[in-house]
Amino acid sequence: MSLLDLLNHLLNFVAPALAVGFLCALMGRAFRRKAGGRAWWAEGAINSGVGALVLLGGVVLTGRDGAMATYAALVVACGTSQWLVSDGWRK
Repeated sequence: MSLLDLLNHLLNFVAPALAVGFLCALMGRAFRRKAGGRAWWAEGAINSGVGALVLLGGVVLTGRDGAMATYAALVVACGTSQWLVSDGWRK
């Protein structure tokens, strides 16, 4: 496998975490009553990092990529991360 192929596989592996993480951050900004202290891209980066760790854990536990349970865990983890980052637990 060439370096370009490896990069392509890694980007395709992390793409769902990036999409869900940044969409959670943008939707959090759209539906939040008051603006928080962090920038939207910082919240998206934190959510995406959490999502990437969940996807990696799903590969380790299930032995393959693309399990629906892993994607469900990705959505729950990114939603929880957004809630924690936006200080939703204080309200």
